[in-house]
Amino acid sequence: MKNLLFIVIAAFLLTACEKGKPDMGKESTGSDSAAWKPVDSATAVKAWTEYATPGEMHKMLAKSDGKWTGETTMWMEEGGKPIKSTSECTNKMIFGGRYQESVHTGNMWGMPFEGRSIVGYDNATKKFVSTWMDNMGTGIMYTTGDWNASKKSIEFKGKMPDIARPGKECDVREVFTFVDDNTQIMEMYGPGSKTGKEMKTMEIKFTRKK
Repeated sequence: MKNLLFIVIAAFLLTACEKGKPDMGKESTGSDSAAWKPVDSATAVKAWTEYATPGEMHKMLAKSDGKWTGETTMWMEEGGKPIKSTSECTNKMIFGGRYQESVHTGNMWGMPFEGRSIVGYDNATKKFVSTWMDNMGTGIMYTTGDWNASKKSIEFKGKMPDIARPGKECDVREVFTFVDDNTQIMEMYGPGSKTGKEMKTMEIKFTRKK
């Protein structure tokens, strides 16, 4: 009932936006204005229903629900000595199976570590979306990704602040591979501190707890 109410309200707002859109006349040159087309309420309700309904990609994420252990390997620079640690992760689908929340706990550099991510699949953009935050920083990393069926993996891409160079951003890439129902591997890539070229900075092997 709540979902239906939300969809009806969204449809109303969508059609209201069209009715209330000001006529900019000849002065308007924006492409959004030129491409705007009227939307009736029935079309809007259908579109929002499809947008809000979890699909096959959401079911795939749901298979990862449960508790996992993580074996982490980190590299601070090209050719550097790997730093190893362990962690635990709990995955849970939220908001009616639309997103998966992951809570990570462990130890990093001798300090307690906490991290949290929310991953979903956007029916409109046909891309996976991901946010990440932890107690080792004050920002939120946002990435989007595409599903590779042949490799059973999602490749996420995005940007994050370059902490060592204030005011700058750097590219980040994450490959999440679903090896089997009980094994997953996350690989993180970013610029090397010496060359600025992409290098693997982290790998986590997740094993489902039994």
